[in-house]
Amino acid sequence: MLRVKNLQVYYGGIHALRAASIHVREKEIVALLGGNGSGKTTLLSAISGVVRSASGAVTLNDTDITRGRADWIVRQGLAHVPEGRHIFKPLTVEDNLLLGAYHRYSFGARTAIRAEVEDVFSLFPALADRRRQAAGTLSGGEQQMLAIGRALLSRPSVLLLDEPSMGLAPKVIREIFDHIARLRAERGMTILLVEQNARGALAIADRGYVLETGRVVLEGTSEDLLANQDVQRAYLGREHDEGNR
Repeated sequence: MLRVKNLQVYYGGIHALRAASIHVREKEIVALLGGNGSGKTTLLSAISGVVRSASGAVTLNDTDITRGRADWIVRQGLAHVPEGRHIFKPLTVEDNLLLGAYHRYSFGARTAIRAEVEDVFSLFPALADRRRQAAGTLSGGEQQMLAIGRALLSRPSVLLLDEPSMGLAPKVIREIFDHIARLRAERGMTILLVEQNARGALAIADRGYVLETGRVVLEGTSEDLLANQDVQRAYLGREHDEGNR
């Protein structure tokens, strides 16, 4: 469904991605792990057209999207929820959701889009209670739900999530991960998930990749990565040690 082959990205003289290759099959959740500066966000941005790659290829459902504009890539079925959510804080929750369908909005489509907004509210009941509320007044977890819901309004076949647990309390993180797992289990969503929370990501993912300095250095099933001593030392750390006491 989504295939990235030998992607190279430069920021001036900085070689941010070095021949990175990954793939995500239909209805999979794939975790992308790595430390700060490893290239995870750059990879998502290059896939979604926010950052231009120097070489390599990205295909989505057999369509080459490598050189496509970000808005065109959305129309092909890929939605990117960026790190930091990037919601429109002065607008209401409902208006933020409607903006997710901007590329297909027309008079004839209004009824269908409104129904999809209600569907998002059924998925995230906390948002339904705040539909007329300014998005900037939501909690961090609610803002993350809103960012995911807005992406769903574009009708994606593949969803890219960049650090959805960042800055959230442990209880809220578990809730966000539960929602992500439900998107695949109940709606057949295909998801590429970037996370610093390696244990939480691998708990819901089928497979994973590890990036270091722009290179894919390891890949495997979630079970294999959780059992890998290098992954344990680098990304599970004290959490892993405490869990084995």
